[in-house]
Amino acid sequence: MDHKELSDFLRKRREALQPEDVGLPRGRRRRTPGLRREEVAALAVMSPDYYSRLEGGRGPQPSEPMLTAIARALHLTLEERDYLFLLAGHGIPARSTRTDHINPGLLRILDRLEDTPAMVMNRLTETLMQTRAHVAFDGDHSRHTGQERSAIYRWFAGDDDRARYHPSAWDLHSRTLASILRSVHAVDGPASRAGALVRTLLSTSEEFRRLWEDHEVGVTHTNVKRFRHPVVGALELHCQILNDSDQQQTLLVFTATPGSESYEKLRLLSVIGNQQVTGEAPAPVHGVPTL
Repeated sequence: MDHKELSDFLRKRREALQPEDVGLPRGRRRRTPGLRREEVAALAVMSPDYYSRLEGGRGPQPSEPMLTAIARALHLTLEERDYLFLLAGHGIPARSTRTDHINPGLLRILDRLEDTPAMVMNRLTETLMQTRAHVAFDGDHSRHTGQERSAIYRWFAGDDDRARYHPSAWDLHSRTLASILRSVHAVDGPASRAGALVRTLLSTSEEFRRLWEDHEVGVTHTNVKRFRHPVVGALELHCQILNDSDQQQTLLVFTATPGSESYEKLRLLSVIGNQQVTGEAPAPVHGVPTL
């Protein structure tokens, strides 16, 4: 681990970012060029003291999850992310299997959607980032670990995710998720994480076994989705999707027709989300990851 070079790299990347680049207010008394250390720490969901020691060249070797969180907070490109891993004494993550780095352009879009439910998912439907509004809408996905991080696993092996959808949407949602996993499994093979997920679900879910035997591929969601929220009740939302082919990730944005009942309920959820962040039970700025 090269403490000096790592310190210089982190400082220069931090100073190159402006608050508005990451969705933060500038304020009137800002003297620090770029972001403050505590702002980077908050974006990376880690303690300010830990980040300060790391940037100051005094901290211990950070783990790969820590480096991933810092790379996101600093909006590093994939090449800069790889360089960060090398400076910290880790090998370069394999790009074919590591799909947790979010393109800075996609991050900038997400930063400007804080009052809108939006999230970034990888090929295995693992949530990589959430807006505050999405945390209020669908809960903090950072609480999930292991295979439970995958929405496919949670749908077939649990009950919480299914309870959020109107029962009329269950059949298509099940078929779509099974189709997504089949496509990833075909590319990555049985020895991959997709293969492990398939084996787990085949042994635990009768519904998944039936759908897996159907060999359906290319099944897609409808653009309009019906949800059941535990606080505001029924919601009818439009889901817009933006695919990042380079990173093989998907940005999902949920909106409601202006003037509709669902639109007013989303506005209420946006207020709830801000209260969660600033009130007695704060939530991480982007929900994922929690370190």
